Amino acid sequence: MKTHRLAALAASTILIANPVLAQDGLDLGTLILSGGFTPIEAEKFGRSASVITGEEIERRGLTSVQDALRSVPGVAVSSTGNNFTQVRIRGGEGNHTLVLIDGVEAAGNGSEYILSGLDTANIERIEILRGPQSVLYGANASSGVVNIITRTGVAGQQYSVSATVGTSGSTFLSAFASSRNARGGLSLSIAENRDAGWDFSGDGGERDGTDRHTIIFKGDYRVADPLKMGFNLRYSDERYDFDNTATSATEAGYVVDTLGAFSEREEKTFSFFGEYGQSDSRITHRLTYELTDNAQAFFGGADTFSLTEVYQYIASIGLDGSASSADHLLNVLLENQNERSSSNAFSRNTQSVGLEYRGSFSNGLSLQAGVRYDDRSAGSDNTPWNLGVSYTLPGRGVRLHASAGAGSVDPSFFELFANAFGFTGNPNLSPEENQSFDIGVEVPIFNGRGSVDVTYFNETLTSEITAVPTGATTSTFINEPGDSTREGIEIEGRLEATPGVDLRLFYTFLEAKNSDGTVEQRRPENELGVGVIADVLSGRGSVAADMRYVSGVADLRRFGSGGVATVPDYFVFDVSGRYSVSSSVDAVLRIENVFDERYTDAFGYVARDRTVLFGFDANF
Repeated sequence: MKTHRLAALAASTILIANPVLAQDGLDLGTLILSGGFTPIEAEKFGRSASVITGEEIERRGLTSVQDALRSVPGVAVSSTGNNFTQVRIRGGEGNHTLVLIDGVEAAGNGSEYILSGLDTANIERIEILRGPQSVLYGANASSGVVNIITRTGVAGQQYSVSATVGTSGSTFLSAFASSRNARGGLSLSIAENRDAGWDFSGDGGERDGTDRHTIIFKGDYRVADPLKMGFNLRYSDERYDFDNTATSATEAGYVVDTLGAFSEREEKTFSFFGEYGQSDSRITHRLTYELTDNAQAFFGGADTFSLTEVYQYIASIGLDGSASSADHLLNVLLENQNERSSSNAFSRNTQSVGLEYRGSFSNGLSLQAGVRYDDRSAGSDNTPWNLGVSYTLPGRGVRLHASAGAGSVDPSFFELFANAFGFTGNPNLSPEENQSFDIGVEVPIFNGRGSVDVTYFNETLTSEITAVPTGATTSTFINEPGDSTREGIEIEGRLEATPGVDLRLFYTFLEAKNSDGTVEQRRPENELGVGVIADVLSGRGSVAADMRYVSGVADLRRFGSGGVATVPDYFVFDVSGRYSVSSSVDAVLRIENVFDERYTDAFGYVARDRTVLFGFDANF
């Protein structure tokens, strides 16, 4: 698609969606994003971002993180069964999206984090940053970041429990407790996810389920007025079933029910931080240690371990006042990262220094600029950068925003040193590099009761790493020559139609092509979503409905004559409801895939059929 056609579509969308421009500025409250070395106000943020709040997750009845991400523009979620779900932002690969849980990498060693069994229990918010974020988060954040932030609790003591049962025999249990005062507090989250799953092959065979248990223990305390310290400990263990594939002449025979095929995964993350600085200090300091320690085994075999350690120091300098309230802020980063894996003797060390400037001006203009230098013990050094600008037009509340940047993705340990499954690694691989820019406008509608944000983006990936055959059953990895391109439009709209009725809309158009001009796989060309949440029964209950239409997903047919083809378009409709049985207990009901649509994100793998979930939430 030509750029002028995209721009025309963006302009027409604004006019259609905005019959009445607000006379006053849109006021939906200040939102803080993890879009910089330190938090930043949403209205000043020049780069594209979306936030899913815990309240929205609750009211929509969402039970999994992957379902929550399916309603975000620019984000493509594809599954080959419930136990292998990938997230791609703006057409990038799955390992180009960095997944964080409470700011800590969920997968170490540059690996892609697979969303299997990751539920929404005790999540405070999910922040999605689109475009290169490598200045802030290092390699493997070249197309975007998903930061899942869990609950910490409010002042006083807080307790909650929830239990949900599904028609398939699934159960979801969670509990939360916290105690906080003016100096800090502690919180404990526990969740058990026993998802009976479904038959991925679609032939009526055995269900492939997931059992996942998670414990999160968090705390922070202001030791003295200038010194605050805190920690975050997360432990998850998971066992999931999967099906194998076979040589087949038809799609129906490609995925084969396999009894006894399972994997076990253990995740441990830990972070500790100390912050020093008075509220009126010109300079504040933050020192952080982060650990990601994961292990995975198949069929009860030996574990493969991966470990990543990060030591990070950030100094925030207020150029025109205290660091907490300065209009002009300079952040300085020093970081040391160590990566190791038990699958080979390889380890990698990266030492980084970064600078970020943020400026807010009286005329509604805000600027962000950052640069980082990564000195690697193995592979090429790298210098990612980013720029962002946000400008609110006086009097009308219309906000213009634009950004540009460059990010990188390190080769994974498997791509560098594989010696399994017919693959041989290539230690001479270079990092993949992504150059990006976007430009958009956020327009208030209906006298400030809502907004529509339309963004055009354009990204170019060079040195893309791909697998190539070296024989009949063997392969290795190379950096592709040429550029892989992605461009498209993201639209996100929200509206308080009436007091008690909220509407939501998102749309993504994407053209993603390999360097040889072929279409990238498992990325929808068009994805449209519409949602509504309405209060009912005099405010004692609420009803939510979500519709999603997906078209233009290309995938490789690994059966018959092979080749790339387009999977059938599909439409999915989910509904949920809540009712306050008492002041502290809500009854909940959710129906997923109401019309029992038989669809797929990838050839051969059938998506979940109609599922009914019911249970309760209690808060004290």
